[in-house]
Amino acid sequence: MKSDRVKVGAARTPHRSLFKAMGYIDEEIQKPLVAVVTAKSEIVPGHSHLDKITEAVKTGVRIAGGTPIEIPAIGVCDGIAMGHEGMRYSLVTRELIADSIECMATAHAFDAMVLVPNCDKIVPGMLMGAARMNLPTAVVSGGPMLSGMVNGKKSNLSVTFEAVGAFNAGKITEDELKEYENHACPGCGSCSGMYTANSMNCMCEVLGIALPGNGATPAVFAERIRLAKYTGIAVMEMLEKDIKMRDILNEKAFRNSLTVDMALGCSTNTMLHLPAVAHEAGVHINLDMANEISAKTPNLCHLAPAGSDHMEDLHFAGGVAAVMKELTKKDLLDTSLMTVTGKTIAENLEKVTNKNPEVIRPIENPYSATGGIAVLKGNLAKDACVVKRSAVAPEMLVHTGKAKVFNGEEEATAAILGGKIEKGDVVVIRYEGPKGGPGMREMLEPTACLAGMGLDKDVALITDGRFSGATRGASIGHVSPEAAEGGVIALVEDGDLISIDMNACTINLEVDEEELAKRKEAWVKPEPKVKTGYLARYASLVTSANTGAIFKL
Repeated sequence: MKSDRVKVGAARTPHRSLFKAMGYIDEEIQKPLVAVVTAKSEIVPGHSHLDKITEAVKTGVRIAGGTPIEIPAIGVCDGIAMGHEGMRYSLVTRELIADSIECMATAHAFDAMVLVPNCDKIVPGMLMGAARMNLPTAVVSGGPMLSGMVNGKKSNLSVTFEAVGAFNAGKITEDELKEYENHACPGCGSCSGMYTANSMNCMCEVLGIALPGNGATPAVFAERIRLAKYTGIAVMEMLEKDIKMRDILNEKAFRNSLTVDMALGCSTNTMLHLPAVAHEAGVHINLDMANEISAKTPNLCHLAPAGSDHMEDLHFAGGVAAVMKELTKKDLLDTSLMTVTGKTIAENLEKVTNKNPEVIRPIENPYSATGGIAVLKGNLAKDACVVKRSAVAPEMLVHTGKAKVFNGEEEATAAILGGKIEKGDVVVIRYEGPKGGPGMREMLEPTACLAGMGLDKDVALITDGRFSGATRGASIGHVSPEAAEGGVIALVEDGDLISIDMNACTINLEVDEEELAKRKEAWVKPEPKVKTGYLARYASLVTSANTGAIFKL
């Protein structure tokens, strides 16, 4: 066992004495040591209940003959960090989490790991660290929050942000706004739509490193506790068979994940996280693959914010497995791949059925023939930018409008709430990239305010930062190269025409090359916004082109 290096032989007497200082007995020390990495905290609703999930995992590990050892991971709540300086610290924690898992797993010589994440950067951060370590590893998330209920309609976190816009536009009263505050988020779990956290938890299931049910089983269901126990058992079976994480995370598994991503209509942030996880697993995937796969993958689900269905609806309809089963009808998945169940995907899907064709459209009757995410390119985004096409109104799939340019989120949000944005405009929010932000902030406030004011079908938004997985409308993020690196987005001026065609996957600034060259020559690189501390180190190393890959701090 790998753990023998910290517990076997006379030379390890001091080490064993430290184990015994924590109450471990010889019988426990002699068994395989399994790290149970938990992001439990009291500041993130997706993590506030993870102690119960963690205890269930530990029970499963003990049942199967291992010794579970709980270790911590940090986690930022993107909703609480949204709209202020705190959001600069969200994406960077992905690398901190990955590095901390490497440190803890190596220093203590664990034999296997179970990851217990739930929210946005915690899931990919844990996956990256675990892929780097390449131990027998399984994932069980905390599960999604149930949707809330406001005025007789299902509600969620993104609707509360939109309610702020509606309140500022005079469409709802202060008492009505309070209703959203009190009832949109009814309890623990990752926010109830197909946002980043739930998207990545679904991807874990598709990749084969989490048991069926991980993506959609609600946080408060006893089924989630049972799933956690079975995950603890499963990782011990992986250890016995010497099945390591990279044995499962191969190129075909990532192609499967991109395919199901398109069918589900996941968050645009999967285009940031999947390449980073793949990189750590020794697999190269790029955004060009996304459009290639999207072109032949129908969009089968319209979960919030794209539609009115929520994660519990997906669960009752058969979950991620039912979506995968639909895709197998046209041979869009490689079902021969091994999973943490010890069975292939094909074997896992044998008895799966689509229980609600209103929630999971049959593949013969999709929402669209192409996938829910599109990667656009053009002179405004030479490398790429990403949009959640399934959440865009049909009339905005092709749009040309005049630019309204803002050098930061706060400036843009103030203009939106101040009534300075008109129908047809293209709002450009720049200097929010990974280097220029720094930290590549996620911006739900400006997009939600537009939606709440009834402008989501008339106004497009473009940023070199990120738009939240909870965003709906023509919100295009991840523009690369970013403004701080002299990308064309830095050269846009108020009144310039910007043309967007999500069907053709193009985005262009309608300014001739000679004029762009003049603007480029006159452009002055801005001073860093943050000059000391962790963010400054992050900004000195990252570029908008490599946020999908690991960089060491």
